Amino acid sequence: MPAYPIQTTRTFPDPLLHAYRQQGDPPADALLDTLIQRQGPTALRTLMPWLTTGKQTGDMPFPDLLAPFFEQHRELPAWADPVRMKQGMAVFAQHSRAASLILGCFSLPYCYLGADGAQVLWLTERIRHDTTRRLQETGEWLFAVMDPKNWRTTEAVDRTLRVRLIHAASRWFAQQHPEWNMAWGLPVNQEDMAGTNLAFSYIVLLGLREMGIRLSRDEEEAYQHHVNVVGYLNGVSEALLPQNLREAFQLGRAIARRQFKASEAGAGLTRALLQAIAKQVNTPDSWNLAAGEMRFFLGDAYADMLGIPAIPLGKRVAGVVNRLPLFQTGLL
Repeated sequence: MPAYPIQTTRTFPDPLLHAYRQQGDPPADALLDTLIQRQGPTALRTLMPWLTTGKQTGDMPFPDLLAPFFEQHRELPAWADPVRMKQGMAVFAQHSRAASLILGCFSLPYCYLGADGAQVLWLTERIRHDTTRRLQETGEWLFAVMDPKNWRTTEAVDRTLRVRLIHAASRWFAQQHPEWNMAWGLPVNQEDMAGTNLAFSYIVLLGLREMGIRLSRDEEEAYQHHVNVVGYLNGVSEALLPQNLREAFQLGRAIARRQFKASEAGAGLTRALLQAIAKQVNTPDSWNLAAGEMRFFLGDAYADMLGIPAIPLGKRVAGVVNRLPLFQTGLL
């Protein structure tokens, strides 16, 4: 193995993350505010089908607002390295089956541990009442941004910008909910967005390590870099995009210390996810096997926070679950 120098790292103190907890995505939020001021909340209902599918029966809705937004935010950041992005996508392609399992049984529950951030998904209800479809949409987007051919056109970028606007719409709707508590922070805030970006990047790399899949540091850094480019397009502040794996560790530890705790929302979302897995896999004991896999990745303390059943021998069946057809492109 080559000898790598010790990486330098930024720290992420509480005052910094607290400030980002009060911040959303100003460009996307401004666009939706203009739209709502012009036509009221019903305009979002016109917009959402196009945002979720990219398809419409007529012309693009609100072209005078959306077209400039897409043109302005379609450009990749100056630090984006096409060679490293290609290498990162190759890592995903080579290990897509394992990565899909990790995303479903590690990354998503990891997100649900953020008790305050999970309230958005819980109160807006779609994830718990239409779990399979919501996960399918996420899976389709993720596999799209991991496909090099979609970066030779604007497909990967445009799909990500549509997701960015969906997040802005979720932020707006959550703030209108009578039960939303601003003590939780702004809905879909920068700290939670940074945590989600880690879930799709650094947590996937940790999962691969736990499964015994060894990547070089260059491969891991390339994968992290590619997901950071996607995160940038998705509106995550550059200040919260880890510049190396050591920074990813520091950021993840800071967010976990601040946000991870037991909650009704986290437990409910995890229960809905387990039900979706059981329905999708449709094999004997699929619920128990998936619960065991979650405990294998998360560890008992975090699994207990999410109410994941303590299945007998649960963590010892992880190797069996790794051979089950979980979370391919149809369901993430």
